[in-house]
Amino acid sequence: MKILVVGANGQIGKHLVKFIQDSGSHTARAMIRKQEQAAYFEELGAETALVDLEGEIEEIAKAAEGIDAIVFTAGSGPHTGKDKTIMIDLDGAVKTIEAAKVAGVKRFIMVSSFDTTREAIQEAPESFAPYVAAKHYADEWLKDTNLDYTIVHPGGLTNDSGTGKVQAAVEVERGMVPRVDVAEVIFGCLENDSTIGKEFQVVSGSTPIEEAVKQL
Repeated sequence: MKILVVGANGQIGKHLVKFIQDSGSHTARAMIRKQEQAAYFEELGAETALVDLEGEIEEIAKAAEGIDAIVFTAGSGPHTGKDKTIMIDLDGAVKTIEAAKVAGVKRFIMVSSFDTTREAIQEAPESFAPYVAAKHYADEWLKDTNLDYTIVHPGGLTNDSGTGKVQAAVEVERGMVPRVDVAEVIFGCLENDSTIGKEFQVVSGSTPIEEAVKQL
């Protein structure tokens, strides 16, 4: 399987590309915004595609040519304004979904926010609400397609070492989770078609990731 990782230069994206390349059975194409970001992925043996997520659908679709699955793990980050949140977390996500259709890619995994319900938007702090809203509508757009989607809702992200164990279900108690474990969960979803059409929350827990994904 060849997988396009959108937002590959993010921390989850980097971990995911490494998991894919280390698997021996899959290969990654890292979609990046700057040429200087390519070296990390080239050292792993991964392909790169230089595309600005704020560009056109056709550019993303070209990066998705010959691809079997797309993982959207891009994000505007905590230090940008509401404008970038709309352009990356909503518009960028929707354009990537549309690009998947153009390129004929059926499998699509979305990395969302922990809780993207309408209630979560209303309850979020003013500064965080636009992000939750963007994720909410991107998730809804994906669910309204005929793509083979999976939506992953990770808890609070940390840079701690991975434990290889999580709690994953439609609803779990809010908690933290290392980014590397989230990347491993995403990789597990790519290998398990049983996750198609499902969305779930994931935090650190006591169940080995491979088993947790199979139980979804």
